[in-house]
Amino acid sequence: MSLALFDLDNTLLAGDSDYSWGQFLIELGVVDRDEYEQANQRFYDDYQVGRLDIHEFAAFAFRPLGENALVDLERWREQFLRERIAPIMLPAGREKIEAHRQAGDDIVIITATNRFITEPIAAAFGVSQLLATEPEFRDGAFTGRIAGIPCFQQGKVERLMQWLAETGGTLDQSWFYSDSHNDIPLLERVAHPVAVDPDDALRVVAEERGWDVVSFRGAP
Repeated sequence: MSLALFDLDNTLLAGDSDYSWGQFLIELGVVDRDEYEQANQRFYDDYQVGRLDIHEFAAFAFRPLGENALVDLERWREQFLRERIAPIMLPAGREKIEAHRQAGDDIVIITATNRFITEPIAAAFGVSQLLATEPEFRDGAFTGRIAGIPCFQQGKVERLMQWLAETGGTLDQSWFYSDSHNDIPLLERVAHPVAVDPDDALRVVAEERGWDVVSFRGAP
């Protein structure tokens, strides 16, 4: 059985769920607008240029998870999915997932964004297998810390290799769809790397190496 891996933000989604969640919390008044908005933008900019410190970002992004009751977080997340995520779920991404499903491939969404945000998004795409950055959860509440290896850059490779060892899978017939140069370490490992609406840095690498370059947004 072949393995089809999909990045989430700016690949299956026409936007970044992690950044959007932060902005959503600002608008709800859950976090301080001036402080949080400035930091949220700085971390997003760092991600785009490839210098994000994932542990520093997690300490920032997971703080609202640790400071609020789970029942409130889940209620906000439901509203967030309905208002912010549903409108940016790309139909072409759904179609590609379905094409792999019809081919009998094993489908996994693999993302640096944390599981609390992304698990229901993956479910909305009809994908049950998710590898994401794990926020630590103890005694019925989030601690604000990362559990295990962050699913980011080389960490995506490490998390995937752990999962393959547990499931008995291989990368012999594997696909990975991503928009970001941060995912080059994993794109280099699969049999069929696909750059989806790639950022400038990934586009250069994809063209140099002869990787497929496609669009889920109807772009040339």
